Amino acid sequence: MPGPESIESTRPPLSERVVAPPTYRPQHPFVAEWRPITTDDVDTVLAVLRASDAVDHPNYLTTREEVEDELGFSFLDLERDTLLAIGHDGAALAVGSILEPPRQITLVREFLNGTVHPDHRGRGIGRELVAWQRARGEQKLAAVDKRLPGWLVGYADRRAPDRERLLTAAGFEAVRWFHTMERDLGQPIPEVVPTETVRIVPYAPELADAVHAARDEAFLDHWGSQPLSDEQWATLIGGTFAPEVSFVALAGEEVAGVVLSDVNEDDWVAQGFSGPYISTVAVTRAHRGRRIAPALLGAVLSESARRGWQKAVLDVDADNPTGALGLYTGMGFVSTFSETGLVRAY
Repeated sequence: MPGPESIESTRPPLSERVVAPPTYRPQHPFVAEWRPITTDDVDTVLAVLRASDAVDHPNYLTTREEVEDELGFSFLDLERDTLLAIGHDGAALAVGSILEPPRQITLVREFLNGTVHPDHRGRGIGRELVAWQRARGEQKLAAVDKRLPGWLVGYADRRAPDRERLLTAAGFEAVRWFHTMERDLGQPIPEVVPTETVRIVPYAPELADAVHAARDEAFLDHWGSQPLSDEQWATLIGGTFAPEVSFVALAGEEVAGVVLSDVNEDDWVAQGFSGPYISTVAVTRAHRGRRIAPALLGAVLSESARRGWQKAVLDVDADNPTGALGLYTGMGFVSTFSETGLVRAY
């Protein structure tokens, strides 16, 4: 994988490659007002997102903490980078944002987040929202002086095909596919012994900085991944984070690998089962190929089964360069749902 210096040296700055378009002013007869989101709108935004979740992916729901975290990020300009569509009856019809994470080593990403309330889809509101997001995203890319690739990025659950069609119509290309996988905890769980001497220990707060650094190093060769800022890291180990089913592999005092999990009981009814969501599985490059990842997964599965939970869930990039899909299949996970990653590259 080329390092940041070689990537930066091969192209002009984004500010020279991307022309900032005029600010897009969305218009729609059903929308009385398009305005920025404020921190007082958390519950309004959550209501729109939860209504969409119930249709697009009922197996996992947006939490209030997630909305508060995103609206509270220091790198999100609420006035310029968020949008709320209000109907003539005062109801929120759509929400959207453009989020540019700050730590840009090999890539500058602008994430198109948001949705149209299911009761108001199919009327063109989504097209206006995406048009605003694309224009704002290009304005932000045009303000970056780094000699890096620039992406506008959107995701579409395969159960919500209208989302993918909207992004495709706006010039995005489907380039990556992700699988949701489930593991029945009632089935035997293999005991995996790493071929390197490591200790598998429960996650503890005093390990946070080392685990953060190891996660970032391990993910550098994953598609589109960049290091997490301290704010992003805090959200990963906040909210529904479950240290009781999160583990760290230590080679001496060095973090060789980590598995982090969330437990959100609000998801269990729609899922139809109890259990953790495994958000992160990471082994640093110096320690790969030594059965550390399956050992960490085994620790999560065994502890979850001990607690009487029914299934474990995770998401995986179908083209993960470390062979994660094969790892998870070998550990008894089976694919259930899928999501498409769409990109407009600059």
